[in-house]
Amino acid sequence: MPADERFAVRRDRARTSVPRPLTASPAPSGASLPDGLALRGRLATGSRRPETPRGAGRGGPGPRTGRGGGPRRAYERARRAWDRPLTAYYVILGSSLLITVLGLVMVYSASMIKALDISKPATYFFGKQFLAAVIGGALMLLAARMPVKLHRALAYPILMVTVFLMVLVQVPGIGMSVNGNQNWLYLGGPFQLQPSEFGKLALILWGADLLARKQDKRLLTQWKHMLVPLVPVAFMLLGLIMLGGDMGTAIILTAILFGLLWLAGAPTRLFAGVLGFAAVIAFLLIRTSPNRMSRLACMGVSEPDPEGGCWQAAHGIYALASGGWFGSGLGASVEKWGQLPEPHTDFIFAITGEELGLAGTLSVLALFAALGYAGIRVAGRTEDPFVRFAAGGVTTWITAQAVINIGAVLGLLPIAGVPLPLFSYGGSALLPTMFAVGLMIAFAREDPAAKAALAMRKPGVRWKTMRRRVKKRPSGER
Repeated sequence: MPADERFAVRRDRARTSVPRPLTASPAPSGASLPDGLALRGRLATGSRRPETPRGAGRGGPGPRTGRGGGPRRAYERARRAWDRPLTAYYVILGSSLLITVLGLVMVYSASMIKALDISKPATYFFGKQFLAAVIGGALMLLAARMPVKLHRALAYPILMVTVFLMVLVQVPGIGMSVNGNQNWLYLGGPFQLQPSEFGKLALILWGADLLARKQDKRLLTQWKHMLVPLVPVAFMLLGLIMLGGDMGTAIILTAILFGLLWLAGAPTRLFAGVLGFAAVIAFLLIRTSPNRMSRLACMGVSEPDPEGGCWQAAHGIYALASGGWFGSGLGASVEKWGQLPEPHTDFIFAITGEELGLAGTLSVLALFAALGYAGIRVAGRTEDPFVRFAAGGVTTWITAQAVINIGAVLGLLPIAGVPLPLFSYGGSALLPTMFAVGLMIAFAREDPAAKAALAMRKPGVRWKTMRRRVKKRPSGER
């Protein structure tokens, strides 16, 4: 028998030996199959319901995804939320407002005994700080609504007015001395002004505009264009500040200068040279001042000297140590009853630790960390050099000042006499800082993606978008 015929016989035998599955023939239109036939057809064709995990349909746990599934999903959600266009905008606004409001509460709690001690109402310092916060809030709103071009246009006028006021402080009969520092102007009544606090904002705006114009002309590759006139003007401001003896503000201004040079891409040798020169000057200024040497010697002390030295540093540690996990309660501080000097200004963080405990201090640190990280995000995502330099300068200012103040309270750094930004008592420090926060909010709004997201949040745009998406039905209903 030929091969083709043998293959056909085998195929016929295979077909007859294997039973064919029972399938339901399609029912005619309008008719339904009997239940038994339909069930047999589904069983024959292998149509089965998909298996569900055990307990999934009865409130039980779903399929196991491994131990790292939960944290990994949470991390992915947090990363996606952080990558949204308006995240930096809301983080800067929310963290700065929370720091300011919490600072008002702590200023009232820490200053009431001091106010009563000088025969003033318990709300004396709180009232002045609240007024400064209201004015600062208006300045922050104004700065947030101003375009970037207007900020650049105000750089030179703000610098010139600040230099004039800082020179005016040194004129006998006009300037005032507070705690040994000749850095204040009397405005009448209980109000005073410290122009050196506005010098930080002036240096940031003017330096950012200068470096941005030089970068547009591609001049920052030459070291002389990077240093001149930025470093001479900064040293002029430092000299006017040091004439009044305010070493703490001079340190913050130096940190801002180094931050601008770092953002401008200063080479390592140039950066190290300027840093070494500043370190030599700082060493000489500290070495020649007994007051500064005594502050340097109080680092890490746990108890005051028998002669009364390091009293403030030691009692700051006592306040933090007595707070525990959740503090002794708001208003229940013991150190503010005359034991701790300056409880509502430089050492307000110690009173916060005593009354709100470790939870309160960590909350303050988290808010400052969020504000600093959002500022880095704004500076890193922009293509405008002025925005990058200005946002980086403001972030350096607030972060460095917070680190120096908190480090001094913890005994890790010398007491520099600088307030905690947005938190400590002092209108002269609060006003320029809130304007600087408004500056960062304006920069966050200038991002193209943030602009588009804010435009979509307007009521008119949202209503028009919804009307386009909803189709009108034939009956006239929506």
